Formats: sequence, structure tokens, C-alpha cells
Amino acid sequence: MPSSTRLLSGGKMLQGLAFASLVLLFLPAFGQKAPIQITADLSDAPRKLYHADVDLPVTEGPLALTTPKWIPGNHRPTGPVDEITGIVFSIDGKTIPWRRDDVDLYQFHVTIPRGVTTLHAHLDCIVTGRISQKMAVLEWEKLLLYPANTAVREIAVQPSLIVPAGWGIGTALQPEGTGSYPVPAAGSSGKSVVTKFAATNVEQLEDSPVISGEYFHEFPLAPEVTPKHYIDVVSDSPEDSKLRPSVLAELNNLVREAGTEYASHHYHVYHFLLTLSDVAGGEGLEHGQSSDNGVGEKGFADDKHQLDESDLLSHEFTHSWNGKYRRPFNLYQTDFAAMQQGSLLWVYEGMTQYLGNVLAARSGLKSQAQYRDLLALSAAQLDSKPGREWRSTEDTAIAASILRGGNPAWANWKRGQDYYQEGELLWLDADTLIRKQTGNKKSLDDFLKVFLGKGGDTGPAIVTYNHEEIIKDLNDVTPYDWAKFLHERVDMPNPRADLAGIEQGGYRLVYTDKPTRSEKTIDSTDVPRRAGLNVWYSLGLRTSNEGVISDVRWNGPGDKSRLAPGYKVLAVNGHIFSNEALKEAIKAAKGATEPIHLIVQADSFVSLFDVDYHDGERYPALQRIDGVPAYLDDITMPRTTPEKAPAEKNTEEE
Repeated sequence: MPSSTRLLSGGKMLQGLAFASLVLLFLPAFGQKAPIQITADLSDAPRKLYHADVDLPVTEGPLALTTPKWIPGNHRPTGPVDEITGIVFSIDGKTIPWRRDDVDLYQFHVTIPRGVTTLHAHLDCIVTGRISQKMAVLEWEKLLLYPANTAVREIAVQPSLIVPAGWGIGTALQPEGTGSYPVPAAGSSGKSVVTKFAATNVEQLEDSPVISGEYFHEFPLAPEVTPKHYIDVVSDSPEDSKLRPSVLAELNNLVREAGTEYASHHYHVYHFLLTLSDVAGGEGLEHGQSSDNGVGEKGFADDKHQLDESDLLSHEFTHSWNGKYRRPFNLYQTDFAAMQQGSLLWVYEGMTQYLGNVLAARSGLKSQAQYRDLLALSAAQLDSKPGREWRSTEDTAIAASILRGGNPAWANWKRGQDYYQEGELLWLDADTLIRKQTGNKKSLDDFLKVFLGKGGDTGPAIVTYNHEEIIKDLNDVTPYDWAKFLHERVDMPNPRADLAGIEQGGYRLVYTDKPTRSEKTIDSTDVPRRAGLNVWYSLGLRTSNEGVISDVRWNGPGDKSRLAPGYKVLAVNGHIFSNEALKEAIKAAKGATEPIHLIVQADSFVSLFDVDYHDGERYPALQRIDGVPAYLDDITMPRTTPEKAPAEKNTEEE
């Protein structure tokens, strides 16, 4: 059954018309012409190549075709036009010429002769990520080709997919039938399999990724809940895709908790798509009826690894409501060529960061104690980021497309996409403030049921909002100067992080001489990004296991000693550098007067540096405030009856 979208522009209030009647106003007319037929061929996936054959209905005259540029959820122009190759246009088997646009490099121009009704296009894509010998992830923008300068929700398309024999498929697209493909898959003794899916539109197709792999499992979740929910898993090793019973129990809880929290669903079916691979790379990308999640091959194999990924699935799931259904008016564009403006990403991503962590705690993906430990880490990181003195949270959102990724050197002074964590603290502040104002009779839950639940169960849809609607909906929950509240926290630079929500929630951020249990658990994993030593809250440095400094905290002890990112520490107090040697030096300097002596290599030169620091090791944690209601504990309590995890689960509570 083809999916459809509807759009309310500019965050317009739903006034004068019943919400249900608006659905009909924005249904695209699929029957007006035949849909584009696209067949994506992943049979060459082990060789890092995808292929596609596309048949487009056309009429006589010049035609501009395009591939996507601004991919929803990426917050920057990541369309893989540079990886698309082997482009050939033909009519009745005869090749015709084409020319790339001189200005918009995503567009291709052809001229259609009189009497021709179908144009065939072949294209290949060189795939650089989310792929291995045993699995592949298809984001449709890698192979999409459609008329330019047209609203993508108005372009009908019917997809088909070819995968190697024996590979399973996970997607929210609805299959219409399968068959064998006559060309053997690379490295396979059998024939590839072709699956035809129901017609949809280009907007929804781009929003419907596919995972496929040899070691594939699909698990139904919370079967009593409608619409239906599944988690589809592929891995490089056969044992990894067989998720632990405890993880499945927690995901059942997640589905129930989200439905209770948001009091609505905006999809016909929902698929968590999960890849487990050390080769294919990581991912966390939201879609309306699915989420694309990629972690290391042991990411959910045990409690230790799971803690580091504990909010991934709940975060991307929440985006189905906040980001895909409710979307900022200036972020949503009717095509993939226009820039997506990010000024409201502190709602889109920031609120989702907050809710994803809360739902992870309520569902058991992490414990309440682990939630508090990780919140302390996030809050401390923001509170020790000097770039907040000059750059507001709103500016990190507006500049999102130029801040993602990049060199970590002096990242704390530059700031990055801080609207995620800043938004988490802001919405915690709002939640605890509402509880405080109403004697814990109301909370952000009441706001969410209005803001994210408009229209009830809708199926795939897009309803935009603006700043004024947020303020109105907050005031409907409890009257307050919410305009001032948001202005002070979002629009203005703030030298300190918004810790009010933590304190209103009954805790305070403190620093101790030992890491929390959760921090030790995460640091003990074999995840590559966790390698190295973090002495950020003491010396103001982050180093690799080899002593290479990746970042120096602006105006911190290391900065005052004139250390810089890229320098390599060779020795500490006369000893060859090691993580333990540096930690012992920090301990020994506590309460003393002698600085920490470093021998440092900078480029091809070696120099001596003295770091004048004497406060010992410092690790962030949350400490209970006596006499203040523990709203933070109320917030992370389950709202539904939790499904108990099997005995093999060890949640490491207090």
C-alpha cells in the first residue's frame, strides 16, 4: 500500500479545520502518471559496488534529472553524487547524450525526442561505508534519479531490490513479491533474489533504507502493540545477529514506553534496522518508519558494550515523532536540493537527546544509576567547553552543516554540534521546572502528548512547527515566561552549562577523584573511539594511548603551559609516557608545589613543558541534594509494566 505525506507549512496552528480532514488535502495523486521504476542491484556489494536501472516516464523536450543533495537527518549536503558513476541514458536500447549542469552539479540534462514515453538510465555507485563481505546497507540516495525542480512527495516511484542469494532483507518498504535473478551474485554459487516493493513517492523512498546480509534475523517486538514493530539485524558473524533475550525484552519495553509517552504513532509499521560490524562502520540515522543503526560487532553482545550504545535505538526511534513527523518549518524542504535551515535543531535533536536517554532508562537499556552517571559526563563536558563564552546554542544549530565532523584540535573553543547535549539539559530544565511549578502533577510528558501527538495515529506524515508553537504548547501545560526561558538558554551565549534541571531534579554536578562505575565500564571496552586518556577536568588534555594530544582545553592548565593539539608527550616526570605514568603524575602533584614535567615532541622539535596543576584527578558525578524532590528519579521510572530481562542480564545498579 503506497505511503503518503502531508504538510502544514510554517508551524501553522490547526485552526478552523478538523485535523483528519487535512490529511486528504495533502495526499499526492499517484494515479496521474506511471511511477518511476527503479531496480537497485546489490549483488556486487562484496566488491563495494551498487548498480541501478531506472525507467522514467517522460515527454518530448528538455529534461533535467537530479540526485539528492540535502539528506534529511544529516543536517548537511551529503548526497553521494561524487560516488555515482557509470551513468548511461538510453531510449529503446540506444544511448543518448547527456550533460551535467554547470551550476548544480547534482543535475543531468537530456533531450527527449518526439513520441518517446520512457527513458532508461543505468548508474553505478562506489560504496565507501556501511558495507562488508557479509552485509550491505542501501540508502536510496546512492541510486536515485528523478525530475529536478519538483516536490519529491509528488513523484511516484516503485522500487525493486536485488540481493545475493541467501541474504535477508530488512526495511519498512512493503514487499509485493520475490523471484530469482539470472546473474549469480559475486562470490555466490546461487542466483540473486529480486524483491518488488509497493509504489511510494521519492520522499518516502529516500526515507526507507534497506539492510541486507547473510546473517540476518528479524524479531517481532511487543506483539500486542499496533502498528507492528520489528528489529532487523545483520552481522558479519552468525552469532552476533542472534540478539540476547535481555536486549529483546528491553526493546519490547521501549516500544511500550514510547507509545505511552507520545500517545500516538506516525507510521504504518516500524523497523529498527541494526548492523553489527567492525568493518561496515557506525550509524545512527532517523527515518519515519525505521531507523538505521550501526555499531561494532559486539555492540549488544554484553552489558559492558551495550552501555556505550544504550540510547542509540531509543534516540532514533523518538525521531519518528520528533524530527520526522514534527519538523522545523525551515528545516523541512519540499525537495532535496534546497538547504535545510537548522536554527531549531535544539528541538529536533536536543529534545530527542533528552527523551532518548530517558526512554533508555525507563525501558532498561540502561539503569537509572547509569543514566545519572552518563548525564554527569555530558553536563561536565558542556560546562568545561569555553567556546560557549562566544557561541550560543542557537548558533551551533544554525551552523550545523559546517560543524559536523572536522579536526578535533581546539574543538572546545570552536564548539561543535552542541545543540544535542545543550538541548538535553534545556529540556531537562523545562521538565523539572514544570514539575516544580505544579507540585509534580504535570511534566514535560503533558507537553509531548500535545506537541508530538497532534492528530493521533496518522501514518507517515510531516507536520511543521515554529518557535511560537513551542511556546504556546508549553504555556498550555503551565503558564510561565517560556519565551524568556528559551531566549536566555538558546539565543544568548552562556559561559556555564544549564545545570538547573539537574539541581531541580534533586542532584548536583560534582567532581570526585575516581570515575563512576559507568565511566569505568565504558572506558574498559575495546571500542576504538574510547582509546586514550581523558584528563580533561584536571590537566585539560585529551591524549591517545601513544601520548598524542588531540585537544587542549582553552584557558585550562595545559593551555596555560602552552601545550597544543598535535603535540606528542614523550615523557612524564622522567618516565616514558604511558597513561598510567600521566595519571600517577597528577596524583603525585596534588597538594604539592612542584609542577608536572613533560618532554614533548612538536613537529620535529623536542621541548620541556611544566604544567602547574595540583588539584588531583577529577571525574564528574551526580550527588544527591538532601531536601530536594528527586524528580530525576521520577523522570526515569517506567510508565508501563516492564518486561523482566532473563537471568543472564546484570544491570549493575547502585
